[in-house]
Amino acid sequence: MTHGPTPRTLSDEALSDLLGGQQFGTLATVKRSGHPHLTTMLYSWDPEARVVRLSTTADRIKVAHIRRNPRAALHVQGGDVWSFAVAEGAAEVSGTTTAPGDAVGRELLAMIPEAARPEDEGAFLEQLVAERRVVIRLPVDRLYGTALDVNG
Repeated sequence: MTHGPTPRTLSDEALSDLLGGQQFGTLATVKRSGHPHLTTMLYSWDPEARVVRLSTTADRIKVAHIRRNPRAALHVQGGDVWSFAVAEGAAEVSGTTTAPGDAVGRELLAMIPEAARPEDEGAFLEQLVAERRVVIRLPVDRLYGTALDVNG
C-alpha cells in the first residue's frame, strides 16, 4: 500500500519566517455565539516582540469581538497550499487615533514597510484619524503550523 507524504511540523523559526514573509492572513475572533468570525487582514509581524499588529477601524465587529473575548488567532498560508502558520493569543485593541501623529497613528505608520511609506506622512496620519483607526495587537502565546513536502 502506498502512502502519500505526511505533514511536517515547522520549527518556531520557520513559522516566524513564514509569518514575516506574508502580508495577508485570516483573523479569527470569537462571536457572541461562540462561533468563529473570520476576516482576511493585512498584518505586520514583529518577530522580536512576537506580536502581530493589524490595522482596522474602531467600528468593526472584530473590534467588538476582541473587546468582549480577547482570544484570537491569525492563520497565514505559506508559499504553497500545503503549508501554514497559526499565531494564537489574547488580542488587545488600542485606543482610536484622535490626533495626527499621536502614539496610535505612529504605531500604524510603523506597520507599513519602509519602501511603501506614504510620501505625505501628515496627510496619511490625518486620514487615519478621519477613519477612526485602531491597532489590534496579538501577542503570540502559541505558534504552530505544518508543511507538506510534495514532490511534483
